[in-house]
Amino acid sequence: MFTLIVLAFILGYLTIVFEHPLKLDKTVPALLMGAFMWALLAVGFYQGSVEIIDSHNHIFSLMGGGDHLEAEEGFTGALLHHLGKIAEILIFLIGAMTIVEIIDLHRGFSVLKNWVKTRSKKKLLWIVGILGFILSAIIDNLTATIVLVTLLRKIIPDRNERLWYAAMVVIAANAGGAWSPIGDVTTTMLWIGKKVSTAGLIEHLVIPSIVCFALPFFVASFLSPFKGDINIDENAEDPDAQKLLSSRTMLFLGLGAIVFVPFFKTITHLPPYVGMMLGLGVVWLVSEYIHPEEDFTEERKHTYSAHVALSRIEMSSILFFLGILMAVAALETLVANGVGTLRFLAEGLQTTIPNQDLVIMLLGVTSAIIDNVPLVAASMGMYTEPMDAKLWHFIAFAAGTGGSMLIIGSAAGVAAMGMEKIDFIWYLKKITWLAALGFVAGGIAFLLLQPIISGLVG
Repeated sequence: MFTLIVLAFILGYLTIVFEHPLKLDKTVPALLMGAFMWALLAVGFYQGSVEIIDSHNHIFSLMGGGDHLEAEEGFTGALLHHLGKIAEILIFLIGAMTIVEIIDLHRGFSVLKNWVKTRSKKKLLWIVGILGFILSAIIDNLTATIVLVTLLRKIIPDRNERLWYAAMVVIAANAGGAWSPIGDVTTTMLWIGKKVSTAGLIEHLVIPSIVCFALPFFVASFLSPFKGDINIDENAEDPDAQKLLSSRTMLFLGLGAIVFVPFFKTITHLPPYVGMMLGLGVVWLVSEYIHPEEDFTEERKHTYSAHVALSRIEMSSILFFLGILMAVAALETLVANGVGTLRFLAEGLQTTIPNQDLVIMLLGVTSAIIDNVPLVAASMGMYTEPMDAKLWHFIAFAAGTGGSMLIIGSAAGVAAMGMEKIDFIWYLKKITWLAALGFVAGGIAFLLLQPIISGLVG
């Protein structure tokens, strides 16, 4: 049964990796894998062929006629524990995604267009890069990429020119998301899982993330696609991008609500999803009474309703995270040689590659090929270092920025690819080396600064 459970994970994982050739939404294999693995684990456990381990390292088994009631309670407790931890992440993400959609309904992001006035290609590169770096730390890298690619469509009419900017936004957004607890799904997982703190992430990762973002942009600013001027028709009418009376209010209120969550957690010591629920409640309340238009009528109210925002969030992504995290939890619960399977794998890796920093850098490279969410989820079950240990910060950086090396390696890259039809090979030839340069430079910066920062903090 042990072999079947591991095989189910491998087959499900491969199906997710090859979602594009198979033309199958990755949510499908993720859900099937998560449910099937727990089903196999339950059957094996009650047949007495496998053992499980809970979060307190207590092993439960029905082998050899153990206490049946205690074993059943142990299995149920382990399942509910993992479901509870996963629910914290999903509720947090649903809240954040809904706030962002409410901002978008009120055309809050159109305010950003007024900040872009330059005709210089080089200056525009840095403007969108800095916006991507900062926005991704506030509203997550995926949303920041969607916002900025939409903005670029209104500024650069030539698609061939726009591809370069969109690709560079992916690098900036992933770098910006790595140092913020709400900037990337993986950092959110580590933060909610109490592996990193908000202050710890910022202290240890903000400089490496800046290096990871700034070096590729500095090098790119000397390349021919970013030389000369572009034609910006500032008077062009775009009805879908025109600001509303509520645009600025909802933009700053929504961003403020999201940024408030880490402070709420620090003050109350409550889980982050509670703060996100509070923020969503406030934004929703204001959206019910604010007047977006001059001649606002009750009939128009539904257009800007939070119910519309809820219908626009990507539930498929939420379900994907549910499936993949449940699958990883099954491996974490399954016992191998007296410890969880993931912990057993970590010990094997440590023996094979004694240099932990090299293992984490390889994890970053791997995250460009396969999804970083299960990689980070697996690492959380593999290692037992305390909160804000060097290991967790380095994992946050590597998994967050390594995906920039391939267009399919991150949620931001996939979004840009879908919106602008960016070719995989084009990105590999033109952008991968820039992303790899930033990734390696940022990793070196982290390793060099780590002893200094640890000394100052200590």
